[in-house]
Amino acid sequence: QVQLVESGGGSVQAGGSLRLSCAASGYTDSRYCMGWFRQAPGKERAGVAACNSDGATSYADSVKGRFTISKDNAKNTLYLQMNTLKPEDTAMYYCAAERPPCTIVAGTLIEYNYWGQGTQVTVSS
Repeated sequence: QVQLVESGGGSVQAGGSLRLSCAASGYTDSRYCMGWFRQAPGKERAGVAACNSDGATSYADSVKGRFTISKDNAKNTLYLQMNTLKPEDTAMYYCAAERPPCTIVAGTLIEYNYWGQGTQVTVSS
């Protein structure tokens, strides 16, 4: 059973940075597609960034140039480096994974069977 555990969330002021981590376990194939989602109170879950099994990355327009998704296959860990944070980035952040083939559109992993419990990010103005 694949398990995903997010960490690294916290409270920062606008303009600050955070790095989220998603530790994956329960599989040995590093070719999983993975992605980050976020959900703010009263809003739907939205894709933020994703990478396919070949390592190609995709981002939502709202985070392009500020967020960077990366994978460390040796550690089975997915990262999201978030710079120049804005109050509107405040949300619960989740990671998700799916075996290839997968579909990614504008930073959104379209279908996934595995996801974590989330980590809260709060950005104050």
